[in-house]
Amino acid sequence: MLTQRQELILKTIIKDFTQTHEPVGSKTVMNQLPIKVSSATIRNEMAALEEQGLLEKTHSSSGRVPSTKGYRYYLDHLVDPVEIPASVYNQIVCQLDQPFHQVNEIVQEAAKILSDLTNYTAFAAGPETHDVAITGFRVVPLSSYQIMAILVTDDGNVKNQVYTIPHGSNGEEIEKAVRLINDQLVGKHLSELNDDLFNNIAHHLVAGGSAPEILDLLQDVVKDAASEQMYVDGQLNLLNNYESEDVSKIKSLYELIDQNDIISSLMGFNPHDAVSLNQKSQIQVKLGSELPSDLLKNYSLLTAEYSVGKYGKGTLALLGPTNMPYSQMIGLLEYFRNELAKKLLDYYDRFK
Repeated sequence: MLTQRQELILKTIIKDFTQTHEPVGSKTVMNQLPIKVSSATIRNEMAALEEQGLLEKTHSSSGRVPSTKGYRYYLDHLVDPVEIPASVYNQIVCQLDQPFHQVNEIVQEAAKILSDLTNYTAFAAGPETHDVAITGFRVVPLSSYQIMAILVTDDGNVKNQVYTIPHGSNGEEIEKAVRLINDQLVGKHLSELNDDLFNNIAHHLVAGGSAPEILDLLQDVVKDAASEQMYVDGQLNLLNNYESEDVSKIKSLYELIDQNDIISSLMGFNPHDAVSLNQKSQIQVKLGSELPSDLLKNYSLLTAEYSVGKYGKGTLALLGPTNMPYSQMIGLLEYFRNELAKKLLDYYDRFK
């Protein structure tokens, strides 16, 4: 552990560096410290922090910049979240105060708001859907060879899939299949849908002489309804903090961000790795060297979990530069996750 004075110096250097992005010298630290310390003493302490690997000296200046280890110490022991300004509060309230028609619209807007506010890349995943119940399955003809399957759940969400039907399919058989499927599915939760249930439905479809091909479409739309919905906004902001001009690396970075499975694993929330703000509030921060891809070495990922009561938990994340102002970003995420949870609860209350 560091001494109290060393912690103050490290905190001051990080605060100044995240604002100016310039190496910080001893005189700058002296003028900003809340205690009176000579410039020579500060230089000695900065040298000690450098020896411990918490600061790095650049070749172009006598000032120091934080190392990854220094940021990690700061996040684990020193970070102090800042309350968001009234202007930011008003923007969040205004953008969330819309007549949303589905949960996914709210979650998608959440990613956009976070990206707009920070100029970083934002991710938002909706709450789990396993306890959502099916209220109806419908098929709408689009043409003589295409139909749209629509699955409606009790949280107001609507999922649909377009399907090309075999030549000569009978409309009456399709309607009969839809009625049979509704008899089997309505009222069941998504978590109850399994292979045994689908095999049972297939058996009834064949035995009843109805269209068995509808089962494939049903399984596709159910899979879509049960899958995690991940939204990304502000992908172009990645270029603001990418130092390489190698086009192939930039392309690889964008391909990485587009892979939902990888992003979901990165956003996996582990309370033991979170920055403890108080007993009820935690934000997880992963620095570039702690992320699984070398493409992200100059970035940090901030992740916040939000709870929507019995409807489950969702996740928010910001991907920005390692030298981001953590106290402001953590404060923003902490406030925003609570506001998003309130908005989603208000939405769910409409379907009680």
